Amino acid sequence: MGHPELAGYPVVVEVPVAWGDMDAFGHVNNVPYFRYCENARIAYLDRVGWMRSAAEAGLGPIVATASLRYRKPVRHPDRLLVGARVTDILPDRVTFDYRLVSTALGAVAAEGQGVVVSYDYRAGGKCPIPDAIRAAIEAVEGRA
Repeated sequence: MGHPELAGYPVVVEVPVAWGDMDAFGHVNNVPYFRYCENARIAYLDRVGWMRSAAEAGLGPIVATASLRYRKPVRHPDRLLVGARVTDILPDRVTFDYRLVSTALGAVAAEGQGVVVSYDYRAGGKCPIPDAIRAAIEAVEGRA
């Protein structure tokens, strides 16, 4: 599932564009793009064990910010390849970059960024990223 525009993105998911994702202008509305990024982010978080940590220890991720830049309109039927990578790791948060490539267009359709904070769901506040999660992120990103 590789594409040259996704080199450097260690997690890539394929997402079909649904008919219902389009708006009255005949292209995908802005809102579904955030869901497409969410699919890639959850795949990444699963891969590094952060979702399991949330379920087992109550220490999990929570989205603090999300932004997107739309570059080309996408229409049904299409499939998007959505890449996710972590570009910055701080003691209590990571910054994700996303790139969405249209397989129909063969080009980047959108790019985005999001900040995910480490959150203690039992205490109700932010917390340091667990060491095992930090190490897994660094390994996925090739920094270990």
